[in-house]
Amino acid sequence: MYLAIREMRFAKGRYALIATIMVLVSFLVLFVTGLAQGLAYDNAASIKNMAATHFVLEQDSNHRFTRSQVNQDQLEQSRSVVGQEHAEPLGVKMTTVSPADDTKKIDVTLFMVNPGSWLAPTVTEGVLMTDQKDGQVVVDQKLSESGVTIGTVLVDQASGTEWTVGGFVQNESFSHSPVVFLNEQEWLALQGSSRISPDTTGNNASSYNAIAIKDAGEKVDSLSAALPNAEVITKSDAVSAIPGYKEEQGSLLMMIAFLFVISAFVLAVFFYVITIQKTSQFGILKAIGTRNAYLAGSVSLQVLLLSVGSLVISVLLVRLFESILPASMPFQLGLSTLALTCMLFVIMSMAGSLFSVWKVTKIDALDAIGRTAA
Repeated sequence: MYLAIREMRFAKGRYALIATIMVLVSFLVLFVTGLAQGLAYDNAASIKNMAATHFVLEQDSNHRFTRSQVNQDQLEQSRSVVGQEHAEPLGVKMTTVSPADDTKKIDVTLFMVNPGSWLAPTVTEGVLMTDQKDGQVVVDQKLSESGVTIGTVLVDQASGTEWTVGGFVQNESFSHSPVVFLNEQEWLALQGSSRISPDTTGNNASSYNAIAIKDAGEKVDSLSAALPNAEVITKSDAVSAIPGYKEEQGSLLMMIAFLFVISAFVLAVFFYVITIQKTSQFGILKAIGTRNAYLAGSVSLQVLLLSVGSLVISVLLVRLFESILPASMPFQLGLSTLALTCMLFVIMSMAGSLFSVWKVTKIDALDAIGRTAA
């Protein structure tokens, strides 16, 4: 340890250059990781925030809500298996709305939930809609950036239906679009006759996109058996099936992986060059009895100190950037993700130093001293 710190103090410029490069690379790794997590959450926040553990979708819907259609009979069958309070209908529809007094068009996702159920969101401002057909909806806070306030009338561009904003919720988005929550009466009025299908008894049955299941536990198999024309999927399966989710996350994860590899290679090259430059010094130290383990530990300690130090600076920079990022740029870097990313960066940095450590152990004392004398 003495040798490692003494050498870093002696060659401040050289190690400052390496530390600067490591700070930039580690900052980029953390920033892209936070961006990936933020985009993932923004893409599926409403689904992730739900207490549901499973969803019942139409068979062959590719796990997508917008391609699925289930009816009231399937809802009742689900409730008979998992319990009356553990199954709730869910409607999902992507559309475009605009304020009644404005020509601005806003892409949103409509979510039909029962106001008194565990699917209903927590209102942060205003009041939750009722179960009556009164034209009241609650919307995600992001719509306020487009000038939407409590009392604003939203007009659905496809059907001409009008809703009055009664409250706001936070962190409710689907496929990167803010969510508008409405009750079942408004949902049925919106869908019209095209979303009403006759059941086996000849009566009209309400049509939804999915059935949300909570605490299914060991009843998943029984639920699947009771619904032969439907499929039961987990919440993670539903999130992964959101259009563009896997492709977006795959691209960002590949970028992060390449950044880790690049950081290891950059560090390996820098320290290998430094090791070659210090061949004669290492040879002299070996000639006076210094063991390979001590020299290798000195190199490893330098890498560890530089990587940890650069991560501390990078974390501070990332938190600073996070505080000034615009709300339109989703960024999320939780403590668990931050700790895991930092640990992986340190591991990759130590892996990059192994080539230098191997080079140190292969230095021949007599050969190094001979070259110095020549």
